[in-house]
Amino acid sequence: MIPALRDFLRALTAPPGNSGPAGMTSELATAVLLVETMRADQGMQPEERAAVLRILNEKFALAEADVQELLAAAEERSRQSSDFFSFTSVLNERLSHPQKIEVIELMWRVAYADGSADAGESHVISKVAGLLHVTHGEYIAAKLHAQQGARPRGG
Repeated sequence: MIPALRDFLRALTAPPGNSGPAGMTSELATAVLLVETMRADQGMQPEERAAVLRILNEKFALAEADVQELLAAAEERSRQSSDFFSFTSVLNERLSHPQKIEVIELMWRVAYADGSADAGESHVISKVAGLLHVTHGEYIAAKLHAQQGARPRGG
């Protein structure tokens, strides 16, 4: 656990130009892809940001302050990036195939956080799925699973 935390903190303090695998953890790469999904929406919804925070907290079991710091670092990396390759290459190197499918499902969970996924979000997730070597069938299954888990926000 301590080496993972050390890598996480090292990634957060890495210089912005160092977006390659050496300066990137799988946690940060995943967070950036979730942020990319959130940013692909026509109008970023507060529900999507809340979903990203919730997912990061659930997936990585970090303290609230660490989750906020991870999200801030991911948002900064997302703004500076022009492609997904530096993030997906880290995940391809470090995650098992089922874990990559899980990343796609997490992206769909962000897309559905506001009630529906738009074309921009679908495009981003499809592109990332291809870069992670997730098959079309796995992509659709992840989408359906996330869609079934999406609960309408009522009140």
